[in-house]
Amino acid sequence: MKILITGGSGLIGRPLIDALLMDGHQLSALTRNPNKFSTDLPVGFQAVNWDGVSPEGWNHIIEETDAVINLAGESIAGQSLPSILTKRWNKTQKQRIKKSRQDIGKALTESIMAASRKPGVFIQASAVGYYGPQGEDAIYESAPAGKDYLAEVCQAWEASTAEVEGMGIRRVILRTGLVLASDGGILPIMLLPFRLFVGGPIGGGKQYIPWIHIQDQVNAIRFLLTTETAQGPFNLSAPNPVSNAEFGRNSGQVLGRPNLVPTPGFALKLALGEKASLVLDGQQAIPKRLLEAGFEFKFENLEAALQNLITQ
Repeated sequence: MKILITGGSGLIGRPLIDALLMDGHQLSALTRNPNKFSTDLPVGFQAVNWDGVSPEGWNHIIEETDAVINLAGESIAGQSLPSILTKRWNKTQKQRIKKSRQDIGKALTESIMAASRKPGVFIQASAVGYYGPQGEDAIYESAPAGKDYLAEVCQAWEASTAEVEGMGIRRVILRTGLVLASDGGILPIMLLPFRLFVGGPIGGGKQYIPWIHIQDQVNAIRFLLTTETAQGPFNLSAPNPVSNAEFGRNSGQVLGRPNLVPTPGFALKLALGEKASLVLDGQQAIPKRLLEAGFEFKFENLEAALQNLITQ
């Protein structure tokens, strides 16, 4: 299969590309910075420069593409600890986050619309933030959209490529939870207080964390890519979401550190502003449709996932 991917240099994109190449697929990655990829590119892979806005210069690739995977968008939390702590969600930044997703989706849609030969499947990234804060209620794919900022971003992200369905293309929406990986993302930052012996529950500790191990994230995308009956939204999160307090207990146990020092919610709001909602709010997202489709998780429980990631 010939696959076009955006966001290929990100936390999910990097291991996904490796896995898809191992599966025997050919990949073209649209990127604003081809230097993010190794100069010694593997056979079957090419990095294609683009501006993130228009289909100019690469739209010919669509004619030979069997599948599109759209993972790209401005980072919501930040790409490093300094940016997480200092890059607040002011009006300009919030517009950048939303617009980047809309621009990329629009460019892909326009390119497909103009193509004489269209891809058979389109994988569209989104997040469980689509549902907004939901307290302790179990959330399935049929739940309505939320009304907060993150829900608004996810709705716009999903809507940016909705038109491809009218072209007869099977579209899959990935409503992804908190992706746990050892070499990036939010997990090293979440574990830092425990490594410094000051870990503990955040806020009230009751908010749910809809987590997923990076291996299961990658395998789920591969599964949905090739499962011809898969269409529409899928929650990509482990079957056993945990509360923030339980996440702290598991982290402390795996690291051999105490779980005693709580972080008050008001302190996070003072430090992060509106961005504090990323850790103070949550969803008990359940991967109902993914399980019904026959996908098998390798890491269903948090302790096993943390053991695997921390001891790598």
